[in-house]
Amino acid sequence: MIYVVDDDDVVRDSLRALLEVSNYQVSDFESGDHFLSEFDLADGCVILDVHMPGLPGTEVLRRLRERGVTIPVILITGRRDSQIEAEASAFGALALIDKPLSHTQLFGAIEQALRRS
Repeated sequence: MIYVVDDDDVVRDSLRALLEVSNYQVSDFESGDHFLSEFDLADGCVILDVHMPGLPGTEVLRRLRERGVTIPVILITGRRDSQIEAEASAFGALALIDKPLSHTQLFGAIEQALRRS
């Protein structure tokens, strides 16, 4: 299962369509809060937007790790900076990918994540 967490409907719907046409099972969430309240330990990976209202993606990742959840997480961002890079590294993100997303980079990270889960 691939969990997509992004507040932007267009990005979330596009990712869902892209992944489903590639034969992945997808569950999507419009916020970090919604994801954390609904997420149940499972195999797969998470594609998590960094910049969202409420809980930013790096905080969602931190909370997952505090719960002992080790599912691979791919962070995506339209505005990368050194703080995001440091938090991604500190909380064990598998990858940090810039928007607009490169399909090659995204699918490479997904394949790596699914081998780990």
